Amino acid sequence: MGGAYAKRLGVTDKSVTFASMKQADQKKKITQRDQVAEAMRSNGGYATFGQLNQLVDFSDWKTGTPQASIRRIVQDDDRFFRIQPGLWALKESEDDVLRKFQLKEPNAEREEVFTHSYYQGLVVEIGNLKGLRTYVPPQDKNRKFLEKPLCEMATVEPIYEFTYREILERARTVDVIWFNERRLPSSFFEIEHTTDIQNSLGKFFDLQDFFASFRIVADKSRKNQFESIISRAIYKDIRKRVGFVSYDEIIRQHENLYRLSRIENLI
Repeated sequence: MGGAYAKRLGVTDKSVTFASMKQADQKKKITQRDQVAEAMRSNGGYATFGQLNQLVDFSDWKTGTPQASIRRIVQDDDRFFRIQPGLWALKESEDDVLRKFQLKEPNAEREEVFTHSYYQGLVVEIGNLKGLRTYVPPQDKNRKFLEKPLCEMATVEPIYEFTYREILERARTVDVIWFNERRLPSSFFEIEHTTDIQNSLGKFFDLQDFFASFRIVADKSRKNQFESIISRAIYKDIRKRVGFVSYDEIIRQHENLYRLSRIENLI
């Protein structure tokens, strides 16, 4: 474009260059990494893999396994850091996020409570996503799964009176119970981060007369300890009904159920 002609139109070479740059910027595509970061920002600076499956728009990702891509992104990109397995946050929001979860300063007791409540909340959400009714004990109801009190996630309070008082008092202390539509227990869960597995097995022993499954949820490093204890003769009547579920398995199931619920919403 000639300089004189450009001037008559009120356009300078500089403005033409700026316009060209602006058009180029508009054409620039937002990356998958940018989408994951923005999803976390919209969720308060953090998210579980399950939440990311709900928040991120995969429509133009051109991959059959977007969940695997998300895992790879948060693990490889310096913009993200891990709080717990399956729970990631933005480095730019690190101070705010750790303050929300009371993890800003090293404190073993707070970390223990956070970890226990985190997996407790995941098990409650899995039960809810499965269409079951969920229960947490009174002593835990005000503890939080991320920023939400467990009592606001569980759908049963108080516990259903499904048996005799003395047995009900025992059931009332179990970390998570799933109930079926007939208000009878279908699964009992105990989260064992550092506490004694024998205490949980004692509860399961007392509840063995119900047609329900029993699960110890713990880090995979405790599986050998679990197998050693459950093999004792005292537990022979419940041995085949008590299973060990690792934290990793809980996270995968939580993520998969979120993914399935997203697919169902699209149908």
